[in-house]
Amino acid sequence: MRSFTNASPRDVKQAVALVQQTRRAGKSAAIAGGGSDVLGMMKDRLITPDVLVSLKAVRGLDQVRAENGGVSIGGLITLDALSRDAMVRKQYAVLAEAAADVATPQIRNVATLAGNVCQRPWCWYYRNGFKCFKNGGNTCYSASGENQFHAIFGGGPSYIVHPSDTAVALVALDAKFRITGPSGDRTVAAADFFTLPSTNAARENVLAEDEALTGVLLPPPPPGIRSTYHKIMDREAWTHAVVSAAIVLQMEKDVCRNARVVLGGVAPIPWRVPAVEKLLVGKTITPDVAEQAGRSAVAGARPLAKNGYKVPLTEAMVRRTLVELATRST
Repeated sequence: MRSFTNASPRDVKQAVALVQQTRRAGKSAAIAGGGSDVLGMMKDRLITPDVLVSLKAVRGLDQVRAENGGVSIGGLITLDALSRDAMVRKQYAVLAEAAADVATPQIRNVATLAGNVCQRPWCWYYRNGFKCFKNGGNTCYSASGENQFHAIFGGGPSYIVHPSDTAVALVALDAKFRITGPSGDRTVAAADFFTLPSTNAARENVLAEDEALTGVLLPPPPPGIRSTYHKIMDREAWTHAVVSAAIVLQMEKDVCRNARVVLGGVAPIPWRVPAVEKLLVGKTITPDVAEQAGRSAVAGARPLAKNGYKVPLTEAMVRRTLVELATRST
């Protein structure tokens, strides 16, 4: 790891000012919350900032608060605390379950919500220093190389998959992200925060270099809401989803009145499937309907040479998750 200066601002405004000041001096800066991903990339020399701006000392960004009928969540809350929060578990089960599924207990005790949402890809080419799109180059080595865990939707020119569990849940919940930068705060819908490689192959979201994700706003839960997050890994030691699904249903007795279905592990962004949502609305979710939804979820999939297994795996994941969720009492 290259030597660097550690800065501990008292608030986010000062953190943003430090980043700007560093860059005006012709140096590089990186913002870290829990630091589990940023420090790992620094050790591997994927990033070599002159100044590390740590948000750990900033107070108030690790709280869950009721707000306008919904919930406001600070970006620095740890994943462990988020998964155990009573209000989140009761009203937004899909998010609590997603947070509880991230990595290992040791990592969840340190890693933050904002860090999990903003983490960089875990493609082995990028993480091993290949000059790919994500590392300053103009090639995606996975397109014709080792692509067992890469995208079956939305790929090209890069075929990474977004690694965040919580991002999938937040898109399903129609969350909004609070972003802090030099001009103050701005709010972006979770679904608009993530960007496809066809928009910018080097980046995964709309954050500017001098901005930070500082909070998440969840809308009031509608009556009859049921939600869950399911994740499949190739082995327990592998912490990222091969395939995952965040499903939020608004039920009126046995009939689905609204649905959000978002897939993880299959695309460079959390992958929403509106066709499945449309299929579910107005129906009782029987095994036959769930089977139709599973088939619809993989329509248009374009697997690479070595990841075609993700298609039937995704289909089965959606089918099983819907059946399980539809039979819940609440």
